[in-house]
Amino acid sequence: MSAPAESDAAIVLTTIGADVDAGPLARALVEERLAACVNVLPPMTSTYRWKGRVEQAQERQLIIKTSAGRIAALEARLRELHPYEVPEFLVLPVSAGSEAYLRWLREGVSPDRS
Repeated sequence: MSAPAESDAAIVLTTIGADVDAGPLARALVEERLAACVNVLPPMTSTYRWKGRVEQAQERQLIIKTSAGRIAALEARLRELHPYEVPEFLVLPVSAGSEAYLRWLREGVSPDRS
């Protein structure tokens, strides 16, 4: 077994209302090569503070796989597409992974591919 390859990959987390169809947003990010993959998780209950009040809402977590070089463009586009006033945008660096998967990810977000 070989050692995992070093990576410039990143995982971006965002949430969206459970009643919102996340499919078009996910598809746009992949079609525009801002993400290689977007996972849309089942509904969950989120508890958070918003404008001085504790709120609860049904949301879906989106897990967006991208490269470090695409993060700024991804954030700008997500702000355009996202229905929230302040969408979650958390970037988690990927320190290593399988070379085959990381190559696939890089190809998926490469803007010069068709």
